[in-house]
Amino acid sequence: MGETAGPDAKSAMGTISVPKAARAAEDTRIAEVVRESAPAAQSDAPRLRIDARDDRVIATLDRPERRNAIDQAMVDELHALCADLEEHPRTLVVTGAGGIFAAGADIAQLRERTGDDARRGINATVFDRIRHLPMPVIAAVDGYALGGGAELAYAADIRIGSPRVRFGNPEPGLGIIAAAGAAWRLPEIVGHARASELLLTTRVIDADEALAWGLLSSVHEPDDLLAAAHAIADRIAANSVRATILTKRALLAPRSHHPAIDGELQAELFDSADKRARMTAFLERKKK
Repeated sequence: MGETAGPDAKSAMGTISVPKAARAAEDTRIAEVVRESAPAAQSDAPRLRIDARDDRVIATLDRPERRNAIDQAMVDELHALCADLEEHPRTLVVTGAGGIFAAGADIAQLRERTGDDARRGINATVFDRIRHLPMPVIAAVDGYALGGGAELAYAADIRIGSPRVRFGNPEPGLGIIAAAGAAWRLPEIVGHARASELLLTTRVIDADEALAWGLLSSVHEPDDLLAAAHAIADRIAANSVRATILTKRALLAPRSHHPAIDGELQAELFDSADKRARMTAFLERKKK
């Protein structure tokens, strides 16, 4: 059984006070994770491991020796995956290999990027593309999700995790900002005050706090995490594909577009054969 967020969730009333020694030890661990994400040499091995099925795709970030750091090659592979899912919409499950989601961007590459690279939004562009995929995106987060890894998780529609989860954005400590989605997506997820604290202090939160804040929908043991993601995908697959796509479109629409957009999307569905078939089947079941 996974633990789900609710009003009684641990630390729902605020930040847990952590002793200085514990904070220092956690900061040291974070620094080690970030350092280990910077490779001495680049590999030509694929960055993603893809399991494509009829109704879903499972994409595993697969650089465990580099803590699944997001480099240019991984960005390119994510763009290719998005192109396929835009043409053939399916639910996407994103997870990481080796007991870690992603330790962030590849620091070795990031150090050499210029102002022009920043304006191109290398990571922000692909994360935004993931955010706007037609079908839902589920992030199954185990272990560290730091920097760009956290921002990739923020781009998902649904996030679940393991008790080992650690979310954080250490970018200001590296002399940059979290510019690939954290500054606008994190406030939408956890509220402006909590997002401000995390981004301005670079504090790292664990699974309990992420659950209490609504950053995670549920927490599962590591061995059960992918099965829990598949259970969510199964529920999505049982519904109308078109209705799911249009529901996501409505959720992503600006507030100023409502309620007009809802009426337009509903009008398309009201005139569909799928709606009539599903409602007819529902009424037939009620007769039995």
